[in-house]
Amino acid sequence: MLRTQLFRQVAHWRAAVDRLGEHTTFAAPSAWDALERYLGVALRGNLDDAVARLRAQAGAVEAALAAAGTTAEFEDVRRLVVRLRARYIQAETLVAFYSNAVNARTGPEVAALLRACDVLARACMATVLEPLRLPVPPVLCYVDRGLGASILRSGLRLWDGVTVSAVAAIRTTWHNLLTQTAICHEAGHYTNSATGWNGELATTFTAALGATAGPAFAGWASEIAADAVAFCCTGYGAVAALHDVVAGEDTSVYAASPFDPHPPPFLRVLLNVEFCRRFYGSGPWDDLADAWLAAHPLAYATGAERPLLEHARGVLDDVTDLVLRRPYRAFGDRPLTALVDPRRVRPDELLDLERRTGPALWTSTYWLTREPLRLLALSGYRIATEPGRTPELLAHARRWMARLGDLART
Repeated sequence: MLRTQLFRQVAHWRAAVDRLGEHTTFAAPSAWDALERYLGVALRGNLDDAVARLRAQAGAVEAALAAAGTTAEFEDVRRLVVRLRARYIQAETLVAFYSNAVNARTGPEVAALLRACDVLARACMATVLEPLRLPVPPVLCYVDRGLGASILRSGLRLWDGVTVSAVAAIRTTWHNLLTQTAICHEAGHYTNSATGWNGELATTFTAALGATAGPAFAGWASEIAADAVAFCCTGYGAVAALHDVVAGEDTSVYAASPFDPHPPPFLRVLLNVEFCRRFYGSGPWDDLADAWLAAHPLAYATGAERPLLEHARGVLDDVTDLVLRRPYRAFGDRPLTALVDPRRVRPDELLDLERRTGPALWTSTYWLTREPLRLLALSGYRIATEPGRTPELLAHARRWMARLGDLART
């Protein structure tokens, strides 16, 4: 009786494993076809490797069952079936995650926009990694609900505990689909981990900022570093978009949790404004800071929060220097800004580029493929500073991003 039940269970899980290997079971063929070729090859290979390992495990269970003859041996096989079941669930989670991400591209317009996001994220990574002769991974962007973006880095072990991700999967959001500076923040997380800057920056904060601010900023180092990459790549557009995501109720604006790697929004917005001031002088970011402080005066913070916020605010100028001016081993004993010069996305530089090139800037294959980050920076700047034209500017962003996505597919 146990033998019959085991045969049935093994047959069930083996069939499930086989279905897991059919790429179009979980994601539509049109969605797979909408991927850039290099990305589809890398992703299919990743999933095929995970399923192949699971098939090998299922085959070993089948062989053990065929050889079993005693009650003790059947009990051993039962335990193997339980392990196979658990490993299947892990592998299914892996396949379902990537398949759902791929399935976001079923519609042609969203597929083109997400391919544009792939291009922008890889371009951001390349600005940091290529001068250091570090590899730039394939990137799979997908869209979901919510406020903030996130990244699952390539090179990490995934849910089955064995498969190493071959692609960086970046989650973006519907509300930001046409203002994609947030994916540069997520790309920054990848570059800063790959170069080792996160740890080096945290150590620098601890050593340079004193006993109160040093440990606090060290705990926020990875998010500050990612903000810095986004700023260097896309300028004020990244700062305004960050503001819009974190501009919540006072309880969240002032909150500093010991388990949260993000600086309190109160400080984070002001620090990003300091980035602008350091490289661009005065500008619309000053109005943003004034409005931010008017909406969230430090007096509204609780007694427990206020001392740290006051002290940390007082060292933002030093933090800016440490982040953007100081050389680091991670960057070959150069500052971040020697690799990614934020002056290339100064508002006046961007506006001058648009004046010199005219409408071709947004349609030319040359400009779209050569300067996608500067186009994103200019688009983000205009959206941030011309709110009366928002529908028109978003429609414009939709057109040039779709064009970029179409070029990426060819």
